[in-house]
Amino acid sequence: MRRSLVTLVLASGAALGLLQAPALAAEGTVTVFETEAHPLSVYENPRGCHKLPAAAHVLTNATNGPVRVHGDPFCLGPAFVVAPGHGSHVVAGSGSFSA
Repeated sequence: MRRSLVTLVLASGAALGLLQAPALAAEGTVTVFETEAHPLSVYENPRGCHKLPAAAHVLTNATNGPVRVHGDPFCLGPAFVVAPGHGSHVVAGSGSFSA
């Protein structure tokens, strides 16, 4: 009984650690281009998960840290990393990014 309780506590702590947002926000901006008809979407000092605009086309990372681009709107699925000072094409639809 005691062993299973310890295992449960450790597993719960690990799960909570995976769900926590970073302690510090990335400094800088993430900018998303959609089309010539839309204004740029600019995220100042982004922290946590942000759903990409519906027509997102290009994401630029002008922060001091990596930005992860996810295929789902909740930042739960696999991601690719956009390094600071770089950009990437993104697929329009239901993606998201986290910093």
